[in-house]
Amino acid sequence: MKYALLAFLLAAVMLLLKSCATTPITSSTSSEEPLFMFVQVADDLKVDDTAKTFRLVNVSQQTLFFSDRPDRIAGHLKMDKYLDEWTAKAGKDNFSANPPNATLSIYEPGQPDNTLAVVEITNPRIDGSDLIYSYTLIDGSLPASGGATTLFIDRIGIGGGVGVGYHGAGVGRRGPGVR
Repeated sequence: MKYALLAFLLAAVMLLLKSCATTPITSSTSSEEPLFMFVQVADDLKVDDTAKTFRLVNVSQQTLFFSDRPDRIAGHLKMDKYLDEWTAKAGKDNFSANPPNATLSIYEPGQPDNTLAVVEITNPRIDGSDLIYSYTLIDGSLPASGGATTLFIDRIGIGGGVGVGYHGAGVGRRGPGVR
């Protein structure tokens, strides 16, 4: 049941993100490298509005990734490899140098719809089984806490990471991607 709910949330938010795009997304040609988007799921969410941080409580230790057409690459990264994407190891266009936008989809018991918020995320850090991000709110609002939460992280592409030209996933020395 929980996985069905998360799959439904993923599909719903992906449609929402596609409809909210402000710049057209162009598909890759054979000479361009794919761009990867990331998904993280957690059991709960806790927000510290004063410190501008949110905590993904009991976050999955696997971060999902996928690329758009025509490449259709998908897979997962273990948490330590995902966190490497925030360092110079990932190349000059790493997440720390160019922080990603992300959409949080938060289940709140008793609410008819999930709460959605668009944020810029920075400074990820592990605390036990939780992952904490600093954030800047771009759109929407964050509840103080919530239930099952999915974080959809903006794409990143050429410039380092896994394998030559792949940033974050796929076919290089770090990613277990599928082609």
